[in-house]
Amino acid sequence: MKRGAAERLLPFASLFALSVLLTIAAPEFLSTENLLDVLRRGSAVAIAAVGMTLVIVLGEIDLSVGSTVAWSGVVGALAAKAGAPLPVAVLAGVLAGAAVGLVNGLLVTRLRVSSFIVTLGTFFVLRGLNAGLTIKLTGGVSIANIDAASGFESARKVTASVIWPEYGLSVSVLWWFGITAVGAWLLARTRFGNWVFGAGGEKVAARNVGVPVARTKIALFMMTSFVAALWGVMTAISLRGMQSNEGVGREFEFIIAAVVGGCLLTGGYGSVIGTAFGAAIIGMAQIGIISSNWDSNYVFLFEGIILVLAVMLNTAIRARAAKAR
Repeated sequence: MKRGAAERLLPFASLFALSVLLTIAAPEFLSTENLLDVLRRGSAVAIAAVGMTLVIVLGEIDLSVGSTVAWSGVVGALAAKAGAPLPVAVLAGVLAGAAVGLVNGLLVTRLRVSSFIVTLGTFFVLRGLNAGLTIKLTGGVSIANIDAASGFESARKVTASVIWPEYGLSVSVLWWFGITAVGAWLLARTRFGNWVFGAGGEKVAARNVGVPVARTKIALFMMTSFVAALWGVMTAISLRGMQSNEGVGREFEFIIAAVVGGCLLTGGYGSVIGTAFGAAIIGMAQIGIISSNWDSNYVFLFEGIILVLAVMLNTAIRARAAKAR
């Protein structure tokens, strides 16, 4: 479904309105340091949210991405502690994450089970596995000191270095922009993107015109887990270790970013660029609330409010689009 001009501008307008509100509450909010910190916080949401966007446009959901972040980081960190060079450990973590998406996709398509149920089950399986493996192999709930692995410094420069030391701008922001660009191109400029929109909007009609719906779903679940796994190993490198519960619960932020960016939870409608603005809104709220000297717990209040408002607005957009048909 094509987006109108108003819908395309809405995430940008929301970001602008929030920046004005936070500047009134805390005039120092628009400092260079704060704005770069907004980008850093936004990247922690946006990288995994790109994959979530594709799955939501398809009309599915993936609740396992938070646990996948931890799973990939744990696998990569354990491989590094076992003596593997860090590039090999990173590859192991990313492949372990992609395997989660493959399992999710196969269960959803072959058994015809709701993606909500499948990925919720995967969420709990991985959460238990992450904690159990970490405790069994290390005696605690974290894996530390992976910086002793060979190749660590080279990998850190690529995934977790600071490219503007004066203000602490992380290279993760460049990863955010790059992955967003790839996701936007894939969704808007390729045949595969047309398949995603078609399968997300009208599955029966899409099958009738030759769209491989099942293969498309499996590929998208794997892409979603892949970018979550990528963020997991990047987090492990940044922290020089991994907590077994790192990323757990953040799947809701990924969903919020996609919905605020214009995705319909019913599928067939959405934008990766919109999701990038949604992630920036979350990052801005996190930094702005702290800058305003408000209780940091209000971040959750804000995220809940914008989620409900975004769903209401998206529902209105869907109704208007249906009437236009």
